[in-house]
Amino acid sequence: MWPAQAYTRVTLESDQALSAKHSLAQHPDRLIIDIDGLSLSPELKELVAKLQPGDPYIAAVRVGQYRPRVVRLVFDLKQPVAPQVFTLAPVAAYKHRLVLDLYPVPELHKDPLLALIQEREAHARSAEQAASSVNDALGQWIQKLPQGASAPESKPTAPIEPTRQAPAGPLPKKIERLIVVALDPGHGGEDPGAIGPTGLREKDVVLSVAKQLRDRLLQEPQIRVLMTRDADYFVPLQERVRKARRVGADLFVSIHADAFIRPQARGASVFALADGAASSAAARWLADKENAADDVGGFNRVGLKDSTVLQVLADMSTTAQIKDSLSLGGEVLGQLGKVGRLHKPKVEQARFAVLKAPDIPSILVETAFISNPEEEAKLRDPDYQAELVQALAKGLLRHLAKRPVPPRSVS
Repeated sequence: MWPAQAYTRVTLESDQALSAKHSLAQHPDRLIIDIDGLSLSPELKELVAKLQPGDPYIAAVRVGQYRPRVVRLVFDLKQPVAPQVFTLAPVAAYKHRLVLDLYPVPELHKDPLLALIQEREAHARSAEQAASSVNDALGQWIQKLPQGASAPESKPTAPIEPTRQAPAGPLPKKIERLIVVALDPGHGGEDPGAIGPTGLREKDVVLSVAKQLRDRLLQEPQIRVLMTRDADYFVPLQERVRKARRVGADLFVSIHADAFIRPQARGASVFALADGAASSAAARWLADKENAADDVGGFNRVGLKDSTVLQVLADMSTTAQIKDSLSLGGEVLGQLGKVGRLHKPKVEQARFAVLKAPDIPSILVETAFISNPEEEAKLRDPDYQAELVQALAKGLLRHLAKRPVPPRSVS
């Protein structure tokens, strides 16, 4: 079970393909799943124990033998859902899977850009509360000083942070409009991504880096940040692009930490889209590997709406987009080279599916090779993660300072 605000996923894995029918019931809200060809087993009963109290959609799970060779699962719901039920053929480490994705009922009139603004306001309030609590603690300390004593004379100092946390450099003060940056932590949920020698998972480390980068960028008053995922759940590649386009993102940054068949491979890389052949065999290999994420994570291809339109959009690329992406990638690569080793000294290009938004400068950053023992240890280190975040932020802000975003078109 993979609970998240975006949706909750329940997966049943089996040696043989499973066939299921589902229905919704109300008063109270319930999702009912009837699975053919099964008898109740201890493994199925264990599903009840896998429910997490904080699941936003499922309140309880019940399992029973509904009819001979038909097992019924009943999910008591905390809110109405729009379920997708589908099967996946064996791939990678997985056998046959029956997948239940419980999505919230669509909010037809919700403005995604307004949601980003509200999120930033909430972030600012949290920062103010944290600062207030620090001031309160300082005041209490001063009050405890012996009468007549005074607090040590303060001297101008840098914020109480490592020097690596110094601001990456503000944007020009003239603000034309809000800038939306889409951050895309790779993999997630059933797709762990690459796994290091000691078990560090790519999906976890890139989510940590992306969250820290979001917090850093939100220090800029004109920047808003979209996270394609903010928890451990799977997001299909086209959905990541669609999310960015829906809010009119100005930049798209996909964050990864890949592996190679040899542990000696090391160094950070930055990739932009290629409108033809990849810039190297390694870039093509990596793009093929990343583009296979949908097969591992698994999504409902049959239920995908407007799949033809989405595919056309995903296949479009423009000279301007690629040119801006290369410029963005160059700035980021230059900063990454100051905090660690680079795998290649220039921005590479390949046909990554997640970079195919035709109107958004997009890059994919491989922060390091998690398959390299030394680099896995660095990726696990909070201090090194902080250095990565500052390098990424500085590269993004330098690009925006040199190439101001154009005014938004009014439709």
